[in-house]
Parts: sequence; structure tokens; C-alpha cells
Amino acid sequence: MRANSLALRLFLWAAGWTIAIVLVTGIVLSSLYRDAVERAFDGRLQVYLRTLVADLAAPEVPDDKLAQGVSEPLFDLPLSGWYWQVTQLDSLKPEVRASRSLWDGGLPRLPVPSSTAALGVRTGYVNGPEDQRLRLVERSVDLGDEGSYLVAVAGDAAEIEDDIRSFNRALLATFCALALVLLLTTAFQVQFGLAPLKRISQQLAAIRSGQAERLEGKFPVEIAPLAREANALLDANREIVERARTHVGNLAHALKTPLSVVMNEAAARADDPLAQKVREQADVMRDQITRHLERARMAARLTVVGSVTEVAPVVQAIARTMEKTNRHKDLRLRVDAPDDAQFRGERQDLEEMVGNLVDNACKWAQSRVSIEVLKERADDDRQVIRIIVDDDGPGLTPAEREQVARRGRRLDETKPGSGLGLSIVVELAGLYGGTFVLGTAPLGGLRAELVLPAA
Repeated sequence: MRANSLALRLFLWAAGWTIAIVLVTGIVLSSLYRDAVERAFDGRLQVYLRTLVADLAAPEVPDDKLAQGVSEPLFDLPLSGWYWQVTQLDSLKPEVRASRSLWDGGLPRLPVPSSTAALGVRTGYVNGPEDQRLRLVERSVDLGDEGSYLVAVAGDAAEIEDDIRSFNRALLATFCALALVLLLTTAFQVQFGLAPLKRISQQLAAIRSGQAERLEGKFPVEIAPLAREANALLDANREIVERARTHVGNLAHALKTPLSVVMNEAAARADDPLAQKVREQADVMRDQITRHLERARMAARLTVVGSVTEVAPVVQAIARTMEKTNRHKDLRLRVDAPDDAQFRGERQDLEEMVGNLVDNACKWAQSRVSIEVLKERADDDRQVIRIIVDDDGPGLTPAEREQVARRGRRLDETKPGSGLGLSIVVELAGLYGGTFVLGTAPLGGLRAELVLPAA
């Protein structure tokens, strides 16, 4: 899941940058193409403008033959969008000569910036007759005694927009195809690049579930150090656990022997008050040593990665043993455990927990004990197994249920045992992250529910 999440984040990051780059590139190319089209269109208009200026300056060209060198039929077609106009500026009443296409209209003037030279060519967009959008070039011409003139030529700007629109459509289609190819390539690269991490994630899950012990296979040079360190960590973990087990066993033997000597010496002086006190405290010491060594043993086993135990065989074996042990009571033990139920932990811990529960139920049951195993999903979305042990004995009150879970507390001294069974179940379940609760069984006696992590 985490590898997939990383792949998704990388893909979204790369896709975002790809789309942004394609979008910016498209905008830049469209802008550059617009500039190129406008320059080409202006060049065409300036050819006509220079022709008009040349005709205007030629003394042998009569006024009625002005612009005879402009060979564009659209200048004769009314309201065609192609116009020229020559305006004399220094007469009391400006004289205007224009192309036939202008009909009765006229061309507006472009605003003249203060920095523009008087004889410079100016270009821009204006609205012509019938609100046509026009691209216009104009130039001021001073002919000395013959006067000064403003020469203007305009063309239909729709040609520019149509050309740019066609280019933008082709650009959009091309860049969409390019973006799609880039996104597919990015997705493939992300999946291919993260495939080793996904494989490591799957193998780690297999190690946790007990299906493997190490990371196997060849990995890329960038991932190989991670695999080596993970395997080294697993090996070091196993080595630490083995050393801990050895130390726990050695400590148990080292303490029990001198403690037994102390108790034997105290027992030899049974009438001595000091000996009785020594024996009393020695019993406390023995219980404490047993308790803490047991906790150390359980904690050491819990650090082992990948321990998985089949639940059904353990429960059935305990049930058969209890039936033989309690044959004198004629007990009937019913077991309902699915074959695919698995406990994420070691077999001897499961045997100890279930064995204590079933043993306690058999002690108090009249004739029936029920053991049921369920596979469930916890509130935090973890897979768990629920082991329910019911009996038809006298049961317990809520206050009594709270007492029996405490270490060494027994409600009935007539029954055999040390009073440690249920407290051991509580401690072991807690170490595995599970829970243990007592309630009322449908059979009428006590119900013990044990929830443990499932594999």
C-alpha cells in the first residue's frame, strides 16, 4: 500500500510538471506564432503602403490614377475589409482620397505616441466600416511644397485570427497527444522504478506472516543496500532473541538453586521464627523470580519476526488432553475452529493461553465446555482471532471477575492451582496487543474471550 501511495504521489508530481510545461510551451509557441503572422501580414500591408507613397510622390501620376500600382482586387470590392486612404493634412479642408472598397466610410487614425517619429510607420488594430476588425499601417509623408499626407492601408484582421486559430487547434491536438504519451511514459517509469520497492514490501509482509525468513532475489544497485541492511537487521534480531533466551535460562538456573538451598535450610528449622520468616520471604522471592523470568521469556519470543501458528490443531489437541484429564467428570468438550485461522505468534504462547482458559473452564464446569474460534476484523481494521471458552459452571459476579484476573488471587481454595493461570493469560495477551475479558456464558457459567492478532 505504501509503495502504491509513493508511486501515486510520484506520478501526480510528474504529471503536474508535465502538464504545466506543456501548457506553458503551448502558450509561448502560440504567442510566437501570432507575432510571426502579424509581422507577415504587416509586411504585406507595407508593400501596398510603399506603392501608395511612391505613386503619391511621382509628379507624372495624376490624382485620379493614384494607387494604380496596387494590384489587389479587394481594394475595389465594397466593404471587403481591404482599404487604403490618403489624407492631405496641411489644407484648410483635409482632402481625402480612398479605395473604392471604403465606399462612403473612412479609416480611423492610430494614436501617435510622443516618441514616434513623424515619418515612422505605425501599426495597430482598429475598427473599420461595419465594425470590421482591421490591421492597419499608416505613415506620414511630407512632399514639401506639394503638402504633407497621411497614407494608411488596412487589411481584414479575420485572416490573422483564422490563421492563428487553425494553428492553435493543431497545436492543441499535437500537445494533447504529446502530453498523453509523456504521462504514459511517466507512469511506466514510476511503476518500473518502484517495482523493486514493491517487491521488498511484499517480501517483508511474507516475513511478518511467517512465509519467509529473509529478503531474497536480486535488486538494483540503488535498492540492494536496503535489502542487505534489512536482512542484517533480521539476522541481528534473531541472534539477540537467542541470546536473551539463553540468558533467561541461565539466570533461572542460577537463582533457583541457591533459593532452594535457603528454603531447605529454613524448612529444617521449622520451629524457629526466623526460619519461618525466611521461608515466607523465600516463597515471595520465588514467585517474583518466576513471574519476571516468565515475562522476559515471553517478551523475548515476541521479538521474533514471522512466527505464525495454526489455531485449530492447538485447540483440538488441548481439548483432547482435557477430556482425558477430566474423564472422571464425564465432560463434553465442543470445539468449533476454522482450519484457516492463524495466530501471529508462537505456538507455545497460544498453548499456554488457551490451555489455562480451558483448564479453568473444566475445573468449574458441570458437564459441558465449549471452545469457539472466530476470524474477525477489529475496529482499527486489523485481522484478529477471537477465542471464546464457555462452561456451564456457577459463573462469577462482576466483582469476582475483576479479582480472578489478578496474579495469585483464588476465590476457592478447594480447587487445585496457584491462581496464576488467568493473570498469565492477561499478561501474554497484552504483550501481543490483544485483549482478555470475562463475561457470562450462554451455557450459564463463565465466558472467557481472548482476542489475538491474526496472520
